[in-house]
Amino acid sequence: MPGTNLTRDEARTRAALLDVTSYDIQLDLTTGDQTFASTTTIAFTCRQPGAATFADLVDASVREITLNGRTLPASAYADSRIRLDQLAAENVLMVSADLPYSHSGEGLHRFVDPADGRVYTYSQFEVPDARRVYTTFEQPDLKSVFTFHVTAPAHWKVVSNSPSPEPVDLGDGKARWDFAPTARMATYITAVVAGEYYEVQDVYEGKNGTIPLGHYCRQSLADSLDREELVTVTRQGFEFFESTFEVPYPFGKYDQLYVPEYNMGAMENAGCVTLRDELIPRSKQPRSFYENRANTILHEMAHMWFGDLVTMKWWNDLWLNESFAEWAAYHAGATATEFTEAWTGFTNARKQTGYRQDQLVTTHPIAPEIEDLDAIEVNFDMITYAKGASVLKQLVAWVGLEPFLQGLTAYFKEFSYGNSEFADLLRHLEQASGRELTSWAAEWLQTAQVNTLRPEFTVGEDGRYTSFAVRQTAPADHPTLRRHRLGIGFYDTTDGALVRRRYLEVDVAGELTQIAEAVGEVQPDLLLLNDDDLTYAKIRLDERSLATALTSLSSMPDSLARALVWGAAWDMTRDAELSAHDFVELVLANIGAETDAWGISRIPHYAELAVNAYADPARRIALKERWEAGLRELILAAEPGSDLQLSLARRYSGAGSQLRGGIPGVPVAAQTHADLQALLDGSWSIEGLSVDQDLRWYFIIGLCAAGVFGEAEVAAEERRDNTITGQEKAAEARAAIPSAETKAASFERGWIDPATPNETQRSIANSFSRVGQEELIAPYLPKMLEAAKTLWDRIGPQKASVALEYGFPFALISTEALATIDAAVATGDIPYGARRYVLEGRDEIARALAAQAKDAASA
Repeated sequence: MPGTNLTRDEARTRAALLDVTSYDIQLDLTTGDQTFASTTTIAFTCRQPGAATFADLVDASVREITLNGRTLPASAYADSRIRLDQLAAENVLMVSADLPYSHSGEGLHRFVDPADGRVYTYSQFEVPDARRVYTTFEQPDLKSVFTFHVTAPAHWKVVSNSPSPEPVDLGDGKARWDFAPTARMATYITAVVAGEYYEVQDVYEGKNGTIPLGHYCRQSLADSLDREELVTVTRQGFEFFESTFEVPYPFGKYDQLYVPEYNMGAMENAGCVTLRDELIPRSKQPRSFYENRANTILHEMAHMWFGDLVTMKWWNDLWLNESFAEWAAYHAGATATEFTEAWTGFTNARKQTGYRQDQLVTTHPIAPEIEDLDAIEVNFDMITYAKGASVLKQLVAWVGLEPFLQGLTAYFKEFSYGNSEFADLLRHLEQASGRELTSWAAEWLQTAQVNTLRPEFTVGEDGRYTSFAVRQTAPADHPTLRRHRLGIGFYDTTDGALVRRRYLEVDVAGELTQIAEAVGEVQPDLLLLNDDDLTYAKIRLDERSLATALTSLSSMPDSLARALVWGAAWDMTRDAELSAHDFVELVLANIGAETDAWGISRIPHYAELAVNAYADPARRIALKERWEAGLRELILAAEPGSDLQLSLARRYSGAGSQLRGGIPGVPVAAQTHADLQALLDGSWSIEGLSVDQDLRWYFIIGLCAAGVFGEAEVAAEERRDNTITGQEKAAEARAAIPSAETKAASFERGWIDPATPNETQRSIANSFSRVGQEELIAPYLPKMLEAAKTLWDRIGPQKASVALEYGFPFALISTEALATIDAAVATGDIPYGARRYVLEGRDEIARALAAQAKDAASA
């Protein structure tokens, strides 16, 4: 439907023509469980009376359209657009329609909780999905004020951007909530959340007055809502941002609603933030869970200023919204909450997602040219978030924190409740810092890929550097060499600890930068480029430093320095410069002493990937057995009840699941499988390890993937866990079972059936392709490539992207798989959005083949 793909030129034309005075939106959620009624009245002005334009509405059964009292014919609505001709200077458009509830997390999503049968709805509008709920001029620079009227069952809670009013009783078990007009905002941050939600209220008392704080979740999660923790982080965020930005919170009240089957982490609807309800812990979680949740809360709160108060004119600046909120959340977390090492977690986990995305064939600049909505759908990724935040961190180091914040404050004050472009922010930052930033922005924001920095030096007989330089390289197809503000750390082993002797902070530019200050320094045991993680670049360890890391990384007391070494070693493994065997040994030797929450939870995952994808296939079984045995030893040695113990137990659940020996059905990892079964049935226990419901599913999915468990065990556990999480985990477990029947059924649900709920589909996709099941998966590569031709239109962009990104058959690591993919892409039959994910899957297979060759050569 080309009508859903708004182009930038169309948006510019419409914005030049119109000003939108107000929206009045009436939603009736009592008309049935498949559709709801929507009546929208839009008042707007036209600068050229007599001109024509269009309004947006998707998947509607339209009952009536009037423009300035004139009834428009049914043909005025076609291809998701309403044609509006002969506009007056002052106009009123009224559209009455019925629209379908969503089960994909787009538009107005409806969910029935299997735990108790209660009904919950919520809206999700970013990027262009408000038009799935009411008639809109769907672009960010046509801001307006919105008045919502929502009819719903009288016992429901109804929440929107304005404070929830007392409902008007309509009789027959129905009521209507008439909300006050909102502040001026964009359509994509309006919201309606309605259902049988559990509600608690608190307040934040700040220097600018009182902000009501609401927290909402499903009734079946009410006992798990850790209200005190949530309120604490929320209050800390408001105190920090109101002080740091020097602009009062602009939207009155602040509700946070934890909603089911949510596609993203959260969404910054003005004053009505929606978050995935997996952020409410129903079982024991590691500290990284709570750090991530705090970061998510702070990220959405930062958007209240950057994105909601001041909004981009067009989606090409969406990167700035998300990159800024990402940076601000980590800065606030490290400064204002208990998660003082938030930047270490960023380096260990989040930043790695940016490095990975940026090295794919589909990489793009942080600030790409977005010509239409289809482009933003596939360019909204970890370059937007993780790389963007990394580059903003580099900008802060470049201009200084105080000038950076001064520029932000001036920017917020100039553009409050309006729209801006990146050049506007850059102007304020230049004025505050006195530095020219246009050329900096060009090299960092308008180019793609990542640089690699490595030390080059000579050492004299006395052990001191006689020369020292930093060499910068770039990929041939993205040859930009950038300016970097760079820390260099010199680390020596002293009294059993690897501690920093000296720190230099320098500017690096071009291919080779001589560092005169380092000449004469004694060569350290470990030399660390990008110490303090100021820039965005891959770094390399010299031979001596790598040897020190392999044996002594755990003795380094500084968590951020450790994170940088972990990251360097992982980058070298992914780039086929360090063998998978060496990386696994690095992890086994040092992870037991790691203290960073994200290091503990993420680094063992990297090691598992090294075992399953990057290891020489001829030696993989032996490495896998080494990995399993090492994990078991680490679990038993971990402090009872610790994050390390829990994180390693989760990783142990999959350690024995993905490889089988030469006899079909006979698992290599008999010890691992016996352990998991014993922990499940209680015949074995580990002090401090609580085998609660979430951990039970980890073990069951691992045993299913190994072929030890099957449908009977999955069905029994699904009955035990009668929740939506239980249903999703059961779907994940079934997709993992190595049988032709379960693979066929899972493929039907995950790739073919549009009725599969979005989060259930994600669970299936996550589990479908596993090393050790290549023979079962091989037939599905051509099927997925064939499905990719129509997937976007058939099940929608959200589900299609999940199916292709998470469900791609990565386990088929072979030149034959690459040839099959290349042939399918060469036909030109796979459309743009789907082709991106296919090419990214190909990239990962090619990378794994190169890593396997390195591992084989190191034998």
